[in-house]
Amino acid sequence: MEVQTFVNPKSGMPVVMIGTMKGAFLLSSDASRERWEISGPHFPGRVVYAMAYDGRAGRSRIWASSTHFAFGTLLHSTDDFGRTWTNPESAPVKFPAAAEQSLRQIWQIVPSAAQEPEKMYCGVEPAALFESDDAGRSWQLVQGLFDHPHRPQWSPGGGGLCLHTILVDPSNTKRVHVAISTGGVYRTDDGGKSWQARNQGLTAEFLPNKYPEFGQCVHKVARHPARPERLFLQNHGGLFRSDNAAESWQDIADGVPSDFGFPMLVHPHNPDTAYIFPLEREMRCSPEGKLRVYRTRDGGASWQPLSKGFPQELSYETVLRDGMGADTLNPAGIYFGTRSGKVYASRDEGESWRLICDGLPAVTCVKAAVP
Repeated sequence: MEVQTFVNPKSGMPVVMIGTMKGAFLLSSDASRERWEISGPHFPGRVVYAMAYDGRAGRSRIWASSTHFAFGTLLHSTDDFGRTWTNPESAPVKFPAAAEQSLRQIWQIVPSAAQEPEKMYCGVEPAALFESDDAGRSWQLVQGLFDHPHRPQWSPGGGGLCLHTILVDPSNTKRVHVAISTGGVYRTDDGGKSWQARNQGLTAEFLPNKYPEFGQCVHKVARHPARPERLFLQNHGGLFRSDNAAESWQDIADGVPSDFGFPMLVHPHNPDTAYIFPLEREMRCSPEGKLRVYRTRDGGASWQPLSKGFPQELSYETVLRDGMGADTLNPAGIYFGTRSGKVYASRDEGESWRLICDGLPAVTCVKAAVP
């Protein structure tokens, strides 16, 4: 597949960034979100696990990681929506020699809060956190997390030993949460110098001790910037919420067909609203062959299936941990991509859905932004 059209979004128009097992694609539309332009594949043949948009300090920058079996993992950026990309000869995200580790994958790219326009983070495999203080031109290993005494006991999950979630508290940028599979949730309150496990109440069903201090297989954590102390979490088995910045967690899985899944998405305007894509545990596909997104509007006290526009039979789809995204328009657009290469969109916050892209390689991540 090769699509030549370049997206050309105007201010206030949505852009959807799609990473796949064979490259990246960019979609853009106007405020109606009725018709979509597409460009790609960017980095054809390379695995793209992480993408991000940085609109701070007047930028319109898209970031993407790419992994090639021969050339390794690189970090790229574009300031013109994919017409040109930086293509470093050697990856700036790399472990120092003393760490005795080799970079396998970049799982997450996160710009910090608006008040730190030059600060960025990357989460990688093997599980570690990197930071940049110059808008991504250079990167340093966050030594405080790398030296944590728990690290030698972290073990790989099904997708590897990866640091896949980074949440910067916009009200206090020295407070950052990360999630590791399988390590659990960790938090720093001093800008990365020290880190504490924050897994009280989270389960690890595969361990003899179901409630260990660390070692949970966390799949994704999300929060709303207006209420940073509230976190939603999708576990290997279980849905959880914290209202105290992860000091403790409570189960909120009542009312879903399965408490197993990968993505967790919080509504861009409402911190009580979140979205998940439940999966049947054994097949890792949508339960009963019915394609459904589940939404809560009351912080997880109840969940409702959203299925208008989806097939309700013989639809065995899988959505990975970063496979759901939302734009910031009103009403918000919600998007997700599947391992069968389909991308669905809702322009009414999940009430109805339609297929906007089909035939892509397996989708690994979906991010949305409004430049």
